[in-house]
Amino acid sequence: MNAQRRKRLIRVEALLSEARGLLEEIASEEREAFENVPESLQESERGYHMQNVLDALEQGVDDIENIESLLEEARS
Repeated sequence: MNAQRRKRLIRVEALLSEARGLLEEIASEEREAFENVPESLQESERGYHMQNVLDALEQGVDDIENIESLLEEARS
């Protein structure tokens, strides 16, 4: 890989890291909101929706981490 493409790849890694950090923050806030909802509401349709959103956010974080690992491997 030439230097120019390597620099672009490093930029992509930085953007992914920033996106992962933002998703982690949002997931943490969503988790806290869910935990502050009464248990009876956690088991309602709204609660299930909140849990699905949280699961999707956490999956997004995991997916970005996997991509970051692949890009790091490609760069080395």
